[in-house]
Amino acid sequence: MQQTDPAQLPQYEVYALRYASMARTRRDNFLGGDPHDGPMPMDFFVWLLRSGDRLILVDTGFNAATAAKRNREMIRCPIEALSSVGADAAQVSDVILTHLHYDHAGNLDKLPNARFHVQDAEVEYATGRCMCFEPMRHAYSVDDVVTLVRNVYEDRVVFHDGNQTIAPGVSLLKIGGHTKGLQSVRVHTARGWVVLASDASHYYENMERQRPFPIVHNVADMLSGYARLSAAADSPDHLVPGHDPMVMQHYPLHRADDPDTVVLHVAPVRGSDE
Repeated sequence: MQQTDPAQLPQYEVYALRYASMARTRRDNFLGGDPHDGPMPMDFFVWLLRSGDRLILVDTGFNAATAAKRNREMIRCPIEALSSVGADAAQVSDVILTHLHYDHAGNLDKLPNARFHVQDAEVEYATGRCMCFEPMRHAYSVDDVVTLVRNVYEDRVVFHDGNQTIAPGVSLLKIGGHTKGLQSVRVHTARGWVVLASDASHYYENMERQRPFPIVHNVADMLSGYARLSAAADSPDHLVPGHDPMVMQHYPLHRADDPDTVVLHVAPVRGSDE
């Protein structure tokens, strides 16, 4: 990780935009299940980073057809949701794909001017021999993967191998675990370094209690990733999981009339351990 004086870095606004949800139980969300099998729903997010005129989108969600196919409750198109914070898809210069699961890598055709940042290991995994096995390919959409490959041939994909700073104040953290090439995002804000874990930790509880999510390529990488996420964030309250509905309770709404967009560049209104 590059060591730069934070005072010289831009401060990004960071927004979590919820676009879908689904019902789940606790046993669905922990490797080995859970003895208390109560409800534990899942939210789906994309995240927008903004500094001046620069817009960086983290993940791209899925579309209505995928929502219907996989029985997800669609709230809004995640790309159209950018308008809720005054942004437009055509203005997005860079998209960080944390990994290529169906709920993180759809809608690429709706971002006409963006470059797509992805780890070498993720593309190798999503197009290689592991996809011969249905349980390993289940969370991928072949159409989304093929769309990304087409963008490779159009010189719109930037490959990374490990941690990388892609812009002043925005860095990729290669974690693995959930998928072979999963990456999280470290971003500099007015309140310090915020880490968007994405699916390195679906819920606060996964990382806080060292209890992995059950969709996992490498359990050891997932477990060691929790410590790496914590080290990269300024505090536990600077670490944001990928699918936890508690995010919507911990952080303030961007607008009172929009219940599905919260602001992550200000301190949470509740701590993650409450």
